[in-house]
Amino acid sequence: QVQLAESGGGLVQAGGSLRLSCAASGSIFSINAMGWYRQAPGNQRDLVAVIENGGNTNYATSVKGRFTISRDNAKNTVYLQMNSLKPEDTAVYYCNANASPYSGTGYYYYWGQGTQVTVSS
Repeated sequence: QVQLAESGGGLVQAGGSLRLSCAASGSIFSINAMGWYRQAPGNQRDLVAVIENGGNTNYATSVKGRFTISRDNAKNTVYLQMNSLKPEDTAVYYCNANASPYSGTGYYYYWGQGTQVTVSS
């Protein structure tokens, strides 16, 4: 089993910055894409950013130019640098990884428990 642990959330004023981290642990054979999703109360969980093994990235339109996703494969960690934060960015942010726990097994999606990001106006 793969476990994901997020950290770095908190309260920040509009225009401020936060950096989220997500470290994968447990039984890990290989990790493909890693990403960040967010969910505000009463809303669905939406993609924020994703990064592939080769470094290709994709961002939600609402965060392009403000957020940057990166990863450190040696540490099995993905980061999300969030700048110019807006109140509408307020949500629980979840880490996601497409990973294989053992050699020869398929790839599955794993989720972290989430970290709260609150942006005040």
